[in-house]
Amino acid sequence: MKKSKDTAAALPVVGVIGLGIMGGIMAETLRRAGYAVNGYDIAPAARARLKRAGGRPLASTAAVAQQSDVVITSLATSAALAAVAREVAAAAAPGRRPLVIETSTLPLADKDAAASVLKRAGIKALDCPISGTAARMKERAWTIFVSGEAKARKTAMPILRVFTDNLPEVGPFGHGTRMKYAANHLVAIYNVAYGEVVTFARKMGLDPRRMLELFGSSPVLGTGVMRLRMPFMLERTYSPPTMKVEVWQKDMQVIGDMAKSLDCPTPLFTACAPIYTTAMAQGLALEDTASVAEVLGAMAGLPPVARRRSRKPAR
Repeated sequence: MKKSKDTAAALPVVGVIGLGIMGGIMAETLRRAGYAVNGYDIAPAARARLKRAGGRPLASTAAVAQQSDVVITSLATSAALAAVAREVAAAAAPGRRPLVIETSTLPLADKDAAASVLKRAGIKALDCPISGTAARMKERAWTIFVSGEAKARKTAMPILRVFTDNLPEVGPFGHGTRMKYAANHLVAIYNVAYGEVVTFARKMGLDPRRMLELFGSSPVLGTGVMRLRMPFMLERTYSPPTMKVEVWQKDMQVIGDMAKSLDCPTPLFTACAPIYTTAMAQGLALEDTASVAEVLGAMAGLPPVARRRSRKPAR
């Protein structure tokens, strides 16, 4: 809902650093809710999208930090997070230290290191990873695991509530990421399970569309992952993706490394990993992770569908 000019003037200025799929939709949604939004991304096209949405693309991370009350970071790599933390800390000035809301899915040690850099500059940080895709945010179906200092969580809540009402407060900084690892552990397994059952249905001569009709809304069998990903599998078309296979590989690695560091067995999760790796090898890197159904279909001897082989864009 659009707010009045007086109400908008009283809202904090929000900066978004990292204007990719997730950061971009957060910035656009905040603008529609009446917030002034500054943003920065290394990609000119991402900055242009923000401008079209009514936001202010700025020339650097430091500029966003200096001109915003709250900064949301949505970043693809640990190196990017480390660089952003250093730049935000260096840009801090008396009376202008923004609250940082970190939303990426990255190794916890790297998040802790970034938070330490910010803390030395007098900047508070929250760890608030998101469970959900950009498409699901339109349905307000995201879950954001909010962790960090209680006072900072209270400041962040009205902003995060623009995106979703599912805002569990899960404890001190880092617990959000731990909870996200657990969520993505399940998603990795569910996704392959649904590809497997679609393949099983086809081999038995069943119409898997009927299966989705019967199971999708079931309080026992149905899940949001089923309802999101199985339609891709039924159509055997995996673009535009809600989560690219190549991006998901990063999440798989992070979760696997955490489990290994704790000597925690994850046999189901571990069994799923080669399926996603095979999808990469079959040219599905830029397709939705639902494309694991094609890997399983090939293993079952189902005829492939004609598709353009997806490739990584040229650098």
